[in-house]
Amino acid sequence: MTSMRGLGTVLNVVAIAAGASVGTLLGGRLPERLRDTLVAALGLFTLALGVQQALAAFGDDLSRAVGRSAPLLVLGDGFAMLAFASYLGWGVAASGLAVLVYQGGLTALAAVLQQVMTTAVVAAMTAVGGLLVVAIGLRLLGLARIRVANLLPAVLLAPLATGLVAAAR
Repeated sequence: MTSMRGLGTVLNVVAIAAGASVGTLLGGRLPERLRDTLVAALGLFTLALGVQQALAAFGDDLSRAVGRSAPLLVLGDGFAMLAFASYLGWGVAASGLAVLVYQGGLTALAAVLQQVMTTAVVAAMTAVGGLLVVAIGLRLLGLARIRVANLLPAVLLAPLATGLVAAAR
């Protein structure tokens, strides 16, 4: 079975556009309790996904674990955009452009760096990414005010540290 590189990015952008459209069109007609419930559900979902992703880095078959979570991630993005767009309107759909640029760019970069990405480097990046997703979930649930964007350099520092430790052995 062949896979199309970047398909996850395309599906993510489509889910964002669809969720933002429905949320904006429904707007104020969605009861506030439903909006709050959607955001809380998104927080729990994000927390669970982050834990799964962080733990998958320590498993034997990383690609299978990450692959299993991809459809849920796209579905979660669609519902998240529905909730946020019902509050904030069409501007939420613009996040799809940011996802296209950043996630698409990272996908292209990964294709270029594929030869130097060892299993250990990918596992380090996946573990750190999973922990950052956990932080987002905690923030969405109002349990912690973690400045997740300030932690993004860890995604690059973790594989560098992994490479240094491996070279020192």
